[in-house]
Amino acid sequence: MKSYQPDNIELTKYLFFTGKGGVGKTSTASATAAYLADKGKQVMLVSTDPASNLQDVFELELSNKGTEIPNVKGLTVANFDPVEAANDYKESIVGPYRGKLPDSVLKNMEEQLSGSCTVEIASFNEFANFLTDQEVSNKYDHIIFDTAPTGHALRMLQLPSAWNNYLDENQSATPPLGQLSGAVDKKEMYEMAVKTLANDKQTTLMLVTRPQKASLLEADRASKELEEMGIKNQALIINGVLEEATDEVSEEFYNIQQADLKHKPDRLAKFPQYVVPLRPYNLTGIENIRKLLVENQENITTQPIEAKSFPHLQTVVDDLYASDKKVIFTMGKGGVGKTTIAAAIATALADKGKKVHLATTDPAAHLQFVISETDKISVSHIDEDKELANYQNEVLANARETMSEEDVAYVEEDLRSPCTQEIAIFRRFAEIVEGADSDVVVIDTAPTGHTLLLLDSTQSYHREIEHSAGNVPESVQKLLPKLQNGKETEVVMVTLPEATPVYESSRLKEDLERAGIARTWWVVNNSMLSSGTTNPMLLARAQSESTWIDKVAELSNNHHAVIEWKAEELAGDALRAVL
Repeated sequence: MKSYQPDNIELTKYLFFTGKGGVGKTSTASATAAYLADKGKQVMLVSTDPASNLQDVFELELSNKGTEIPNVKGLTVANFDPVEAANDYKESIVGPYRGKLPDSVLKNMEEQLSGSCTVEIASFNEFANFLTDQEVSNKYDHIIFDTAPTGHALRMLQLPSAWNNYLDENQSATPPLGQLSGAVDKKEMYEMAVKTLANDKQTTLMLVTRPQKASLLEADRASKELEEMGIKNQALIINGVLEEATDEVSEEFYNIQQADLKHKPDRLAKFPQYVVPLRPYNLTGIENIRKLLVENQENITTQPIEAKSFPHLQTVVDDLYASDKKVIFTMGKGGVGKTTIAAAIATALADKGKKVHLATTDPAAHLQFVISETDKISVSHIDEDKELANYQNEVLANARETMSEEDVAYVEEDLRSPCTQEIAIFRRFAEIVEGADSDVVVIDTAPTGHTLLLLDSTQSYHREIEHSAGNVPESVQKLLPKLQNGKETEVVMVTLPEATPVYESSRLKEDLERAGIARTWWVVNNSMLSSGTTNPMLLARAQSESTWIDKVAELSNNHHAVIEWKAEELAGDALRAVL
């Protein structure tokens, strides 16, 4: 694989950097922008990532208007807040109904528009504005986007003619719900934007990944989804590759990376592939941004790490046991280790004599190697695709009883939302909790606060208006109050000692609090602070962790645990090693 050097690649005008949180999208997008500007190009860098740290990267206050970077001639940077834009979008839809409809109906409308899907649409508004603005196109040689639209957002914006008719025909007391309620007037602009995205001569999708299994699988999923939408001009950037092992820890780290790269999804091999090596410095400030893509790096100077003592996972387990929690969720973004932590907690509680039921959406083929059923531990394997299909079929069957085919088409597209999958899986979790013959149920992958509020508000909505779709089962109705009862339920927030995972976990925390679920424990996974490595790259990485572990301590009011990075696969008896 080649080193990532932008001037050795035939770049299109529009470059979209995409990938799961924490892989380095902002770093590589910013370095690319600065690199091209230094070569004499006129470049616009735009971020619509809610977790964007562009202001830290460029050490400047940024706005959505575009700021010229003083020390980089030719570079303009714009930083949009899609969450704020989504709130404005939501109010533009709900506002006209205030004072005209019951509060419970308004509450349901607001929650329908409070999820990640609405943020996607608000973000796409910004993408579309730039992709269709001829003045912007004429001014810049390259327009670089930090975070690409998802395939789901693009599918929603390519609805058939039923899309136009839905609002016109829905004149009943029930206002039209869903993320697209206020977007019909922008359909022509969206269609032009989607057409530009699919034009290989104009647009390239830069898939950014870490050399890690979970990150590579996410890159493959995003690649496939966007390719199906017509965005076929793609390239793979593998960020953070350790080039040299100098001690036992770094040798293990290097071998794991190389093994994951060797077994990456086959379909990614058809795209051009580039490598950005692991760097020892934080990607903040123009100097470091410019250095990221330089092949000959300066010698690294590092200081030995001062030994620190952190609480272990056993501290969390002891508290869960002493407080006799009945339902325990592990929550966090993909790839942080939720399944492993859930299995370790289940094992530890079983060791204390609890009868534990572990429910997970992790594929059974993988989980059977992580934990085995015993007389104290039972396991439920939930098939996400199956549960989603069952839920979609149920909702559509109910909708067809009262709705026109055009309205059903709208409902069908809305059912492709990530929120729909959460609801479908949560319904299955509710059935498991209700029927589990155990002292405690440990659930890998918690519902977001938005999902809980959506289910809760839907109950109020049903009492107010006869609505045919999305009925809330009795098991869910029973579980919702239990989740809001801190004496029975605990959500263990799992994160990594890095900026993006911590920021994303912080937003999940706020989401839960909005749903009335205030939580106590956080777990920082895969820390290298205590690894004892002397490898300059890994040592520098470990030094940067302290900032984020301190941040977690603040967010959790010192109710946190830190788990050391381990080379071995954590399964069976080895799960006790993380305690």
